Amino acid sequence: MRSVRIIPCLDVDRGRVVKGVSFVNLRDAGDPVELADTYVREGADELVVLDITASVEERATLTELIAAIAAKVFIPLTVGGGVRRLDDAAALLEAGADKVSINSAAVADLGVVEGIASRYGSQCVVVAIDAARRGDRFEVFTHGGRRPTGRELGTWVRAVSEAGAGELLITSMDRDGTGRGYDRPIYELARSLTSVPIIASGGVGALEHFVEGARLGVEGLLAASVFHDGLLRIADVKAAMLAAGLVTRPADG
Repeated sequence: MRSVRIIPCLDVDRGRVVKGVSFVNLRDAGDPVELADTYVREGADELVVLDITASVEERATLTELIAAIAAKVFIPLTVGGGVRRLDDAAALLEAGADKVSINSAAVADLGVVEGIASRYGSQCVVVAIDAARRGDRFEVFTHGGRRPTGRELGTWVRAVSEAGAGELLITSMDRDGTGRGYDRPIYELARSLTSVPIIASGGVGALEHFVEGARLGVEGLLAASVFHDGLLRIADVKAAMLAAGLVTRPADG
């Protein structure tokens, strides 16, 4: 049986971790270097750091901050925000990231995904997809959920998979920060269209949500607020999943 990865996410704005609901009403959640160190010690399988205003402000991700986090992290580190070209990806990988996450730039030019995958391998390319319900379909958004693209989720999942994405980080904007659990229909749709590994994001509020999410056929479960606010510990999440007959990597804490 495959294992499911537990992945804390650090949404960073101006050097601080922030969290909101449905991508708005952001509040301070702590220092990213300190939180990264804490999650590694608690048994996180991977860590995702997203500079959520880099694309909106049309700047590169803060590489000095990434280097400081990477110095504390000995688990896979994915970094996104402001990756618009091959040089941006190279700078983050050189700073210590293991993978780069691309969202807005991929929509603007799918060749960015192809270029990074060609030079560094698909295993280094994570395409982040933010999606929200629009009637009976899911629409893809960019720039931190601020800009609708008119693209349908299923079509976009196929396109980025064919372009060389090694992993998809799919966030339900409708569930983000709500504590209502993962948005099952989004992941069932994506899983039916690609064999590329999927990380589910948005909506965790209780231990049972991790158990439910692991049964969606995804490879990773991402969460933020429940960890930042101390509502759940990674060791407790893994214990609950183990009790439900699900496989995770052992937690240290």
